[in-house]
Amino acid sequence: MNLIELFLLAAIWGASFLFLRIAAPEFGPIALITLRVGIAAIVLAPTLRSAASRSQLRSKAWPLFVVGISNSALPFGLFAYSSLYVNAGLDAILNATTPIWAAFIAAAWFQAGMSRQQISGLLLGLAGVVLLVWDTLGAGIPGAPLAIAAALLATVCYGFAVNYSKRHLAGIKPLVVAFGSQFFATIALLPAALPFWPRHAIAASTWIYVAALGVICTGFAYILYFRLIERVSAAYAASVTFLIPVFGLAWGALFLGEKVTPTMLAGGVVVLLGTALASDKLKGMWPGKQNPV
Repeated sequence: MNLIELFLLAAIWGASFLFLRIAAPEFGPIALITLRVGIAAIVLAPTLRSAASRSQLRSKAWPLFVVGISNSALPFGLFAYSSLYVNAGLDAILNATTPIWAAFIAAAWFQAGMSRQQISGLLLGLAGVVLLVWDTLGAGIPGAPLAIAAALLATVCYGFAVNYSKRHLAGIKPLVVAFGSQFFATIALLPAALPFWPRHAIAASTWIYVAALGVICTGFAYILYFRLIERVSAAYAASVTFLIPVFGLAWGALFLGEKVTPTMLAGGVVVLLGTALASDKLKGMWPGKQNPV
């Protein structure tokens, strides 16, 4: 059951890069992401029907605010910005570095040990990113350097959030975490979004993509995501990004006609292999003793 939910979550979040690519030019990153998290908060609001859920929300308001910023407001906005300049498939591949940053932050900030395998995975994943960046910059895409930097900063935010959630929100109902993070992300983003609200008419089809981002790619997806953190582990939940590039590339090519280059595929494979090593997905296949260093 956990594996099925992991694949479903990957398919949904892979589609989110497609929707961002379509809707961000119409709304702008800040307004779009405010709508995304606001719609998700409305969808998840019924979780507060119980007194126990309301009590947990109040008692964990600050950790939920931190998760709302680090796992939604900031990374969503950064990826929305990135989608203005680079294609959905590339963003989906860059998103796959999340477990690498999760492992690094766990060691550097949360005093968790890193094995030699994980360190090798970190370095290999970064080499894959360099390959992807080199290919994209070589194409001369305007705005690409900042877009790639924004996407990578978003994955660093995700890496922090999965570790922070495991430490500070253990035992909290997944629905409370899902609602609270989207609610606080909305509160944080709304003042910044109002000055950038689009003044032109938005096509009905674009509103459908925005609704899909909020209802499916955020509200429903975060129910799955936080449930996986609670039932399995933060590392397992973060490993969903290992699968997202497959769907991100497929949706982008199928619906937007995005070109998938050999260098992009090679860089993606290197990133995913590094991710697998960094998140211990290949544990036992690496020669030598797995001692923390």
